[in-house]
Amino acid sequence: MSTINPTAASAASTTSTESASASQPGGNILDKDAFLKIMMAQLQNQDPLSAQSQDPTQYINELSQLTTLEQTTNLASSSAQAASEQHTVAALALLGHTVTYTTSSGATVSGTVDKVQFTGSGPTLTVGGVAGIDPSSVDEVS
Repeated sequence: MSTINPTAASAASTTSTESASASQPGGNILDKDAFLKIMMAQLQNQDPLSAQSQDPTQYINELSQLTTLEQTTNLASSSAQAASEQHTVAALALLGHTVTYTTSSGATVSGTVDKVQFTGSGPTLTVGGVAGIDPSSVDEVS
């Protein structure tokens, strides 16, 4: 069985890590796929007869942590999507209703919701001809 020079193995891991992270926006951030590739490379190059081999349970623990992180990320993503859909439904429900909202200067204004626009930051209302009203600034609906 061949032995692996730990210095050469870590240099190979560093090279694969750098090339994986260089192609990603954000630079040094590794995603789950890059992590799995590095872990598989470590497993393939590991000498099971060596006393220096890592404990196999460590890999299982890392994989378990990665799975937990992935599921948490998926849950956060679906929660954000559900919240966005709720904001959309709530804004659409205001169409045709008279609302009272507070302006950025602190003034209270009333008017009928004429239109709902959808922007990258969420829905905005047109109230009495004034566009760009944030639905969260609405204080009262009648």
